[in-house]
Amino acid sequence: MPEIYRPTEPEQLIDLIHWAQSSKTVLAIKGSGSKGAIGHPVPNEHVLDLTGFAGISQYDPVELVLTAGAGTSLQEVETLLAEHNQMLAFEPPDYSTLFDISSFDISNQEGKNGTLGGILAGNISGPRRFFAGAARDHFLGFKAVSGRGEPFKSGGRVVKNVTGFDLSKLMAGSWGTLAALWEVTVKVLPVPEKTRTLLIFGFDPKQANQLMTKAATSPHSISAAAYLPQTLTSRSAVSYLSSSGSSVTAIRLEGPAPSVKYRLEALKTLFGIDAPPLEELHGKNSSTFWCEIGNLSLLKPNPQDQIGNPLNHIWRLSLPPATGWQVLSELSKLGISDWFLDQAGGAAWLACPKTINAGQIRDSLIAQGGHATLWSEGQSLASANTRDNAIEVFQAQPEPLAALTRLVKASFDPAGILNPGRMYQEL
Repeated sequence: MPEIYRPTEPEQLIDLIHWAQSSKTVLAIKGSGSKGAIGHPVPNEHVLDLTGFAGISQYDPVELVLTAGAGTSLQEVETLLAEHNQMLAFEPPDYSTLFDISSFDISNQEGKNGTLGGILAGNISGPRRFFAGAARDHFLGFKAVSGRGEPFKSGGRVVKNVTGFDLSKLMAGSWGTLAALWEVTVKVLPVPEKTRTLLIFGFDPKQANQLMTKAATSPHSISAAAYLPQTLTSRSAVSYLSSSGSSVTAIRLEGPAPSVKYRLEALKTLFGIDAPPLEELHGKNSSTFWCEIGNLSLLKPNPQDQIGNPLNHIWRLSLPPATGWQVLSELSKLGISDWFLDQAGGAAWLACPKTINAGQIRDSLIAQGGHATLWSEGQSLASANTRDNAIEVFQAQPEPLAALTRLVKASFDPAGILNPGRMYQEL
């Protein structure tokens, strides 16, 4: 059994990392464990569990700022924000269904959709990202301990804080390889008064990509845009999609009711669409659909498909938005049929057999550009230590950037004790 350390005070965290640094003991940093299947597995003989730093310490609805322990569950944060009709605008997803978190024990059962610190450390955002920004754009400040055992802080509770280096941007997406966060501060925003999702049925990927580009570059401020082939619409819990027997392009509009109504009609005029096949999702149906997109739940195969077969790899492709359909055309030649476009074509999510290797996925991007990240190897978190370390999870960086990455890692964690190798094997 691994040795689990769960400090509850900053002094305990500092002492623990001092000990690990001096003894060259590797620490696997975790919160609730909801994203433990992302990245290379880290040796877990010694686990640093940050869920002891939980609880919301400051929340000012008027100033739109919230400060909480890094181990605070997203569920607790979002419940409090909902009471004040506010939200985390970067729309953090819940991967508990994708990673089958219910099948094993995690330390924070109340927060199966992860912790606030974990979502920021991974810079994980939902469908609203291209409109509202990524998690890092809402990350105002933090307190942490580096791999040197040195406490430090950055930013604060002011949205336009320009004092010193903006280290929040560096911590976001570092996956616990640079420091252990114990407190974080984020910007929050009001929930939109009205939400409508326009569904356009029957388009092929090229037509849908062009439509999403037209919508995203229009003055009508769409907050999400996605395209699903028929293989995925049939899995949706929204009957308008599951019964359509067709592909769907979805465009979301949010804001004051009169504005949403006007922009919806303006988009139809822009598209030249004045007759079916169209549909509009309101309220709960719209929310359900975009949760399916953000949570990747449509990529999980039916249980009967899993019998006797390994689960699929899940890949995230970051693409030049207007070229997504061309990349998908290349991938279709490999027999990949479970995929969808998100963020107006800037992101593609794939579920593909393990027989299709990383080189084949990344080769499909050469002509158009972009990069591919292996999001899940199709195994539950319980089997994380058995994952294949030979697969390069994050796409290799150009050497100048890789050298800079090594320098940053050495500056924060010279002994290499914090989540070593989770992002890049050479670090």
